[in-house]
Amino acid sequence: MNFSYRIGWTCFRAMYATYFRWRVFGAENVPLQGGVILASNHASFLDPPLVGSGLKRDINYLARESLFRYPGIGALLRSWNSVPVDRDGGGAKGLKKILDRLLAGSGIILFPEGTRTKDGNLQPARSGIGLTVIKSAAPVVPVRVFGTFEAYGRNHKFPRPHRVTVKYGRPMSFEALRAEAKTCDKTRLKEIYQQVADEIMTAIAKLEPKPD
Repeated sequence: MNFSYRIGWTCFRAMYATYFRWRVFGAENVPLQGGVILASNHASFLDPPLVGSGLKRDINYLARESLFRYPGIGALLRSWNSVPVDRDGGGAKGLKKILDRLLAGSGIILFPEGTRTKDGNLQPARSGIGLTVIKSAAPVVPVRVFGTFEAYGRNHKFPRPHRVTVKYGRPMSFEALRAEAKTCDKTRLKEIYQQVADEIMTAIAKLEPKPD
């Protein structure tokens, strides 16, 4: 971790531990080195730093490209390993940046649902994460956050002191589908992207927090 990232990481951990009384499970499932995709459900703006703060390694985050136009904000985002992407987080340019980070041995947080849930429930996965997984060689760790919708969902103007939990599952490998994707036709390739996305979302759904 660079100096700026460590300061942010420390402050977020303190906030989650005190204001949100956080719990973290399964952090040992995330490799401490090498490229890894953290695939999490998305319920709140609290989710990205929550997922990253539960780990003792630095993680890369996606941030809207327009935010980097502001000198101060842009410099801070870069120091926090943020990847500039377009509004939808897709496109060839954004994908290349993500793959470059993974190839360099970095971890990155992606949200299969694509956007925050409106009702607190899990949403269907979009095929975009399947494309990223197939194009990369990184393992995928399913992650599920709990309580962030109640703490700071779409309808809340300010965060509430509600308990939040993050749980990391066991790494998933998609070697067989990656191999098939190299030779199949375009129709099957699209099916593979969605299949990978659906399998990841199923793994996320199976994660449950441990009782108090």
